[in-house]
Amino acid sequence: MTDRPASNRTGALHHLELYASDLDRSVAFWSWLLAELGYEPYQEWETGRSWKLDSTYLVLVEAEARFRDEGYHRCHPGLNHLAFHAESRDYVDDLTERCRDRGVPILYEDRHPHAGGPDHYALYVEDPERIKVELVAPSA
Repeated sequence: MTDRPASNRTGALHHLELYASDLDRSVAFWSWLLAELGYEPYQEWETGRSWKLDSTYLVLVEAEARFRDEGYHRCHPGLNHLAFHAESRDYVDDLTERCRDRGVPILYEDRHPHAGGPDHYALYVEDPERIKVELVAPSA
């Protein structure tokens, strides 16, 4: 690994852009979840929104009508899921209950919170497009 100044962000994620078939429905999910993770609203325009945490931001754009019927599936080639750090196991537990209260689909409920293995403590949910989102607690 090359030594470089801490200010050099080479290799760090700059932004991620997701397309939505229903912008309002996706904004409702992502604005709530990202606020819980410390992101702040960043940009807003007619067909999109973005949220920022430090130097990383997530963009949500409404897909053009001609592409909306294509559908997304995480098992097809391409993006499988997004994983975010959670501050603790208690945080994962609290967020799990708040997701349930909001009707957010929780994946692998029968193995929750160890669906990733006995030493992996995480919450797995789906956004309105069925993109899997993982929130991972630090190792104990």
